[in-house]
Amino acid sequence: MSLLFPGTTLPTTVVGSYPVVQGKGLSGLLDPFRDAVRTAVTDQLAAGIDIISDGQVRGDMVKIFTSRLPGVRGAEIIGKVSPPEGPITLGDTRYAISKAPRVKGIITGPATLSFALHISSPVYRDRNDLALDLARALAQEAHSLAAAGAAVIQIDEPILSTGTADLSVAREALKILTRGLRVPVCLHVCGDLTSVISELIGMPVGILDFEFVKSPGNLALCREMDFGRMMIGFGCVDSSDPVAETAAIIRSRIETGLSVFAPEQLLIDPDCGLRMLPRDIAFKKISRMVEAVKEVRETL
Repeated sequence: MSLLFPGTTLPTTVVGSYPVVQGKGLSGLLDPFRDAVRTAVTDQLAAGIDIISDGQVRGDMVKIFTSRLPGVRGAEIIGKVSPPEGPITLGDTRYAISKAPRVKGIITGPATLSFALHISSPVYRDRNDLALDLARALAQEAHSLAAAGAAVIQIDEPILSTGTADLSVAREALKILTRGLRVPVCLHVCGDLTSVISELIGMPVGILDFEFVKSPGNLALCREMDFGRMMIGFGCVDSSDPVAETAAIIRSRIETGLSVFAPEQLLIDPDCGLRMLPRDIAFKKISRMVEAVKEVRETL
């Protein structure tokens, strides 16, 4: 049984993004991404994913949030960052919730956003101050997603593996962003974790999501660490490879992961989002991942 998702062993999920299939005709003119959301949700359910996303189809992980925040214009910080007038991703997430029993809400993390923006205002001395205000601005997004029924809130912070961001500030921003949430919080960090793994374990979250295919050394690092009752999102599908792995290869990766982690600790997912792949390849990858998990479950 999963630590945070009772009733499911090795629950499957996605990191978030899915290939964009834009709509045609009148509905496509009114909302060019409406059909893309529906396609992403339909494909994930058809593949058998346990915890789906809305597909994150409306833009890249930065602009989808920064384009709606007061104080930001384009990629420039022009004033104090404050909360948006209304939720940003709630509509698409609500659609996914209407179709699936478990859905993750996804927010790009404040540290990553702070490094994607150019500070053109004297309001901020540095990116650390900016990250904290971004966290305050996005906190209502997290609470809106949780109130709508999201089963988990994922915060994407790819910047944290690079050594660029101040991890103590990133930790404080996470606290601000997720304070008071009553659903599990997942922190997704891709890349080589060599220089940051110890500090990531101290982050105020219940799930740490890492890539283990593109960064195979991460598994050896994790072998030496004590994660307590934290769950681990176990990236076992290469999100950048345009060739779909076989279920046998994915199963072998999961079995290797189980030499380090207990079954109840693991969430099974791709390394990162699948947005840049052709739709048919993305679907094959998550379908074969589910197939591999079913085979492993039978051996436990």
